[in-house]
Amino acid sequence: MSAKSILITGCSSGIGQRAAQRLKERGYRVFATARKVSDVQALKSQGFESFQVDVTDTASMRQALDQILSATGGKLDALFNNAAYLQAGAIEDLTREMDRAQFEANVFGPMELIRLVLPVMRQQGHGRIIQNSSILGIITLPYYGAYNASKYALEGFSNTLRQELRGTGIHVSIINPGPIHSKLRANAYQHYQQTEHERTGLHDKAYEKMEASYFNPSERDRKLTQSPDAVVKKLIHALESSRPSAHYYVGFPAKLFAFLRRILPDSALDWVLAKFSFKEGE
Repeated sequence: MSAKSILITGCSSGIGQRAAQRLKERGYRVFATARKVSDVQALKSQGFESFQVDVTDTASMRQALDQILSATGGKLDALFNNAAYLQAGAIEDLTREMDRAQFEANVFGPMELIRLVLPVMRQQGHGRIIQNSSILGIITLPYYGAYNASKYALEGFSNTLRQELRGTGIHVSIINPGPIHSKLRANAYQHYQQTEHERTGLHDKAYEKMEASYFNPSERDRKLTQSPDAVVKKLIHALESSRPSAHYYVGFPAKLFAFLRRILPDSALDWVLAKFSFKEGE
């Protein structure tokens, strides 16, 4: 039997890179993609079949998928939509352009890539689509409004897709990580700095706390942060189980808040989350 093939986005570092490594070791034929040409070259030097994919650019996704299907004889067993970034900042301090960019990367890109691979999976009669969401697709924290909204949108799209694909042999799963060691925070800080000239000044004290905690977490907070392997473990189950779960919660904070979301009224949950602002998150 030929190795199962999987397309992974956002493999330059963190979860995507580790997923590519672990699955390759497991015998998968991994197509590891990244947005930057330099990252693609680095992945190739590590022995991966790698292509440039910018999830905000349909042409790059089409071109990469054409090359992948040419290499596999028109087959693709799985897609792991991992590429995303976090835009921090108060809702009042973000612009429409910032909101749009957040949704292009975190929502519209994955949606479009799924539409491109679905005909392939339908024709072969099977497939796995796994979305890397966040606990912030289940609960919200202040000052991550654009990111919260994008992950909630991804959840709604993915749940609908799972319902529409029932009985086709194509399974859809969502992974909801809590804090994970990755470059997400470092990249988020760069995007956060872009809001500086837009700020109203109404949230300056909150920003100071965010800069001191989320972007520079304490040792106590770091203990709650897991390695990308924790996510990859759930990814493997979603890929290989005969009955994959609809949702996979990664880490104690994610499991706790998903549970509290189910049992608490909004006012009580808001009170609890206020105690954790800038301490948790991806």
